[in-house]
Amino acid sequence: MSYAEQFVALMTLLRKEVRRFLRIWPQTLLPSAITMSLYFVIFGSLIGARIGEMGGFDYMEFVVPGLIMMAIVTNSYANVVSSFFGSKFNHSIEELLVSPTPNYIILLGFILGGITRGLLVAFIVTCVSMFFTRLPIYSVGIVIGVVIFTSTLFALAGFINGVFANNFDDISIVPTFVLTPLTYLGGVFYSLDMLSDFWAGVSQLNPLVYVVNAFRYGVLGVSDVSVGFAFLMIGGFTVIAFFYSLHLLNSGKRLRQ
Repeated sequence: MSYAEQFVALMTLLRKEVRRFLRIWPQTLLPSAITMSLYFVIFGSLIGARIGEMGGFDYMEFVVPGLIMMAIVTNSYANVVSSFFGSKFNHSIEELLVSPTPNYIILLGFILGGITRGLLVAFIVTCVSMFFTRLPIYSVGIVIGVVIFTSTLFALAGFINGVFANNFDDISIVPTFVLTPLTYLGGVFYSLDMLSDFWAGVSQLNPLVYVVNAFRYGVLGVSDVSVGFAFLMIGGFTVIAFFYSLHLLNSGKRLRQ
């Protein structure tokens, strides 16, 4: 395929992915807005008023960056895992694999769909947060970089889960037993400075600590970890996940029947 044909194929896949989640927006976009609104009311207005300041900021201001990243992580992941497993379940992925479309274009199509949903939900959640607190931006470049890398990483994670899933129950195992605990223990609602040295050290094994703190630094200018190291971790995991996903697609294992 020529580069022009590859671009057309990529845009076609992306358009299909975007239309898929927009068609069912009450299931893909609205729940995040409602859930985050509840977080803002409960953890910000009610509990936050009792906690006071954290990290030198109002508690509501402190938790908003983590809540935005939580929405990006879950939606980027969910979009790709559900879409790709659906394609595998109805065997339409086999038609893509035997087409002239390069595998990396197929992978990018699914990943860009997940990124688009993650960014759209992030915009919605950010707009909702403005009703509860102000949201200063310390560094636009860091904010954009963290959002792009994070949505890409978890879209790739959703792709990998979709490849190995054998039924629809399997695509909910990772969000329930891996993503949710890592998110709540990733510094969304608290600062690592509140923990003992031992548990602060254990927390640094959690990759979402780097995601949340890097984004919080971009928004508020404060972080519990080195921002440079956080970018190194996120970028490294993203590169590894991309090439592993491409390997799975090239091998065709668990895809062709």
